[in-house]
Amino acid sequence: MNEAKSDSSGLQIGKCVGYAGVMKYAEMDTPLGPLTLASSNIGLSSVLFGKRVPADGVIDIPANGTYIRQLEEYFAGKRNEFNVPLDFNGTPFQTAVWQELLKIPYGQTRSYGEIAKALGKPGAARAVGMANHDNPIAVVIPCHRVVGSDGSLTGYAGGIHLKQQLLAIECSGHAVAKTLFT
Repeated sequence: MNEAKSDSSGLQIGKCVGYAGVMKYAEMDTPLGPLTLASSNIGLSSVLFGKRVPADGVIDIPANGTYIRQLEEYFAGKRNEFNVPLDFNGTPFQTAVWQELLKIPYGQTRSYGEIAKALGKPGAARAVGMANHDNPIAVVIPCHRVVGSDGSLTGYAGGIHLKQQLLAIECSGHAVAKTLFT
């Protein structure tokens, strides 16, 4: 049974055993290169770097219009939070991590250890890293805002260069630790 609930940021987070309905795909160009979006009848299900629509995927730009618009606004520096329904699928631990990531404010970072502590599992920093790696909704669920305990840029499924570029977008006009980029 699918049920959706709102988190503290107002995002609708789908709790699914599987995704709801046929996935609808869209590709968009961004300053970081192309992104592929997939959505269900519940909400945005994935944001992937590159052009990755499956051969049998259904392209539906109108169904993804709100997601495309909000991502365009983000990349233009005109949006610092997303207000879209999400439909993601993961283990209970992964979904807890992804929900915690949604709490990291725009222009700020947290360490893997800080996320683990916030979840009540202070020894689970590496597991948080693995959940970050498996985040299906890049950018919107801001796994790029998670850094090493010393503030260093560490692994990112899209590559460290993309993580650095995403943080640079968010640093514009913010007093975020510039040491991340030196």
